[in-house]
Parts: sequence; structure tokens; C-alpha cells
Amino acid sequence: MQQWLVKIAYDTRSGPKRTTETIYMPSEADVRNAVRERGGHVLSIRPHTRTQIERLLARSSWWQVQLLRGIMFRSTSTSPGVALWKIIEAETNPTRQNILAPAREALVQGLGLMDALKALNIFDRSILAIISASERSGKLMEGIPYAINAITQKRKNTQAIMGTMGWLAFDVFSIVTSLAAGKDLVLGWFKDNAPKGGEELEQYIRVTGNLALTWDILIWTAYGFGAFMAWCIFSFFMNKGKKDWPTARVVRKIPMISGYLRDLSFADSMNAASRMLRSNVPIGDTLKQSGEAASSPDVAAYWEAANEQLSRGVGLGSALDRDPLNRSERLELASLSDLSQVATIMESIAEIRGQSARVKHKLIIWVAFLLTGVYLAIGFGSAIYALTVMNMSMDSMMGGLMGGVE
Repeated sequence: MQQWLVKIAYDTRSGPKRTTETIYMPSEADVRNAVRERGGHVLSIRPHTRTQIERLLARSSWWQVQLLRGIMFRSTSTSPGVALWKIIEAETNPTRQNILAPAREALVQGLGLMDALKALNIFDRSILAIISASERSGKLMEGIPYAINAITQKRKNTQAIMGTMGWLAFDVFSIVTSLAAGKDLVLGWFKDNAPKGGEELEQYIRVTGNLALTWDILIWTAYGFGAFMAWCIFSFFMNKGKKDWPTARVVRKIPMISGYLRDLSFADSMNAASRMLRSNVPIGDTLKQSGEAASSPDVAAYWEAANEQLSRGVGLGSALDRDPLNRSERLELASLSDLSQVATIMESIAEIRGQSARVKHKLIIWVAFLLTGVYLAIGFGSAIYALTVMNMSMDSMMGGLMGGVE
């Protein structure tokens, strides 16, 4: 489904009348057929796109929480779809009206709450899976607070990551600017205090050349790392809600970060699965929705493979007993004898994976600080080493100072 901006001409008694409308349909051909049935003529048609400000606001966890709370409060006296419609009708901010336009079009066509929320393209798959399971089981009022809690937890994880990245970025920026600003000054000082000739001059040329090369490598490495980090942050924010994209595939190849993201994905999808099972959602639908909720392709493939095995008549424990679960998790699932135990075991796995993700997060922080310290040590240590190797005498330094005074 796609939102389209369509310029339409209608024949009226006073002559042709032009208007611009938003239509939510699968394809351009469907839009043209719908306009033709209404007696209009399509002048132009293009997919609806959001501005950058709308993208930033739509992906705000605070605004997502407010939207879900509004649906929850209004659902006490009406259906969830009508509750969302009232929120859209009550919105007066033009920017938010434009963000909510796809949901409005979906509701106008008679689609349900889940179709409208998916049309917004602002929620993560795990959040949509929780809401979908709650709606199908008739317990939306219980599911929305759980979805809000999941959004809040994701925000805390994101804030922790962003805080770490921001601190490290500031640290590296300070070091790089110091190296870039001091490079010419230090090398110039070495040049002014160079030996007059002989082996010492050859040694000077070699050492200062190596020092300049080392600092150039450090500075450009930091520039490259900073650009990559900024691109990753921008890409992850702009592609929020998507299942996979090139930047995510690159990041998942980084050893520790790949394990961290996999643990987070398992924790989210296992929590969503346990919630669906406790809401009496059929096991097949639960596995399918959990696969859609997973942000990591490895975890999504796990749920899809389990669902396929289950559809072939394999026992639930055996279907779930597969990689990338670790040995202890697989032993728990393999010993299943009752469906009522599945939700409890999944909650246990989600808690373990969540704890593992927190441990990996701390490890990533310490490794990053260690690498920053190594970077700093190389930068300033190389200058000290250059001074030591060149073996400058106090007389030459005093001579340089006295020459500067004159």
C-alpha cells in the first residue's frame, strides 16, 4: 500500500474543476481506476514523500507513545479504529496532519487499526507485532501499555548507545583537533631545532618524516571513522522500521556489535512471542509475527524456519531447537512437554538475552575507551619518541629560544 498525491480534474456545470487529493492504494493503476469511477480525470500522480522535519517527528519515540496512549484512552468508549480516527480529526498541526494522512486514507477505505498503523511507517516491527497480537485476542487495552513499555525500553537503549557514541566522538574530536592544530607547530619546532649536518641530520629527516606520516594516518583514520559513525547514526534513524538495508548489513559484520544487535533482536521477538501466546494467539501466527518483529535477519530466519518445521508436523520443541540459540536455551526448548510452558521459557530466554545485550554494551564501551586510549598514546607517544630518538640537547633548545627572543 502506498499514499499518492493526485491532481484531478472534474467536469462541473461551471467548467472543469481542479483539485489535489491524497489516495491510499497499492498501485498507480488502482488510483487511476478509482478516480475514473468517480468521474474524474487524473492530471498528475506521484508517491507521497515526507519532509525531513516530518521524518524526524514521525520517528520520535515520544510522539509514538503519545499516539498509542491516545488510542488506548479513547478505546474505552469506542473501537480502536474509531479512536485513531478521532485523534486524526482532532489534530490541528499541519505537520502532524501530513504524518497521519496515510492512516486517515487507510481508515477511509474501511481498513482496520493495524493497517492504519502500518501505513504510518513509524513503528518498529516488534511494536506492531505486540499490538497486532493484542488486537486479535481482544486485549488491546492490555497490549498497548506493553507496547509503550517496549518503546520506552528501546529509547533507553538508544539513549545509552547515543550517549556512549557522543562521548567517544567528543573524545576523538578533541584529540584529532589537537593533532591537526599542533602538527605544523611541532614539526616546525623540530625544523627550527634541526641538527646542522651529518648522521644526526639524516636521523632527523627520517624520524620527522615518520612522525608526520604517523600523524597523517591518525588524523585521516579519525576523519574516516567519524564520517562512518555519523553515516551509521543517520542511516539507522532514517531507516527506522525497515527490516534490512546496506548500512545495517555492514554494521552487523562488526564482531561485538553483531552479537549485541542479535541479542536485542532475540529479546524483543521472544518478548513479543510470549505476549502473543499469553493472549491465546495460535502458535503458527505467533511464530510468523515474531519473525516479522525481529530486526536481525538471523533471528527472523530462526522464526521462519521454526514455523516451516511446525507446519510440517514437527514438534514445537524440536522446531524451536535450532541455531542461533545457545546450548542452554536449546535444552530448555527441547524439553517442552506442554504448550503452556512455552511462554514462560520464552520470557526466560528474553530476559537472558536482554542481560547478555547489556553486558555486551558495557564491553563495547570499555573496548571503545581502550581504543581511544591507544589512539591517544600513539599520537602523543610518537612525538615523545621523536624527541628521544633525535636526542636534542638542552643547548640547541635554549639556542632556539634565545633566537626567538632576538
